Amino acid sequence: MNLESPKVTLDKTSEEAFNFLSQVENFESLMPENISKFEVLENDKFVFALKGMPEIVLKKKEELPHSKIVLGAAGGKLDFSLTSHILEISENQSEVQLSFQGEFNAMMAMMIKGPISKFIETLATNMKTAI
Repeated sequence: MNLESPKVTLDKTSEEAFNFLSQVENFESLMPENISKFEVLENDKFVFALKGMPEIVLKKKEELPHSKIVLGAAGGKLDFSLTSHILEISENQSEVQLSFQGEFNAMMAMMIKGPISKFIETLATNMKTAI
């Protein structure tokens, strides 16, 4: 299953956006209002939970300076990744799009597609004010 957030234009350089997103503690400011837990476990790993959902642990898996950051599931039964794609538009503007990739059976995919789409859209939207 592959899902993408809308593209968000930021009045920040791609380097500023990358630096913000590469620090996992900053994801707390991007989370939806219905977050019930957020905790940094290591400098590249955090756990979060939304009300009514199980806890999810994300770990930084890959970085390509100023253009891409990949967070992946750290443990648990589900294998997925959340990738931040950062594109420099001009000297002081960049564009960020989040993509979610995961391998799920058809029933699971049907159940989580809506909530995950809304979740990554919220993360992207909140970047406008957080970064």
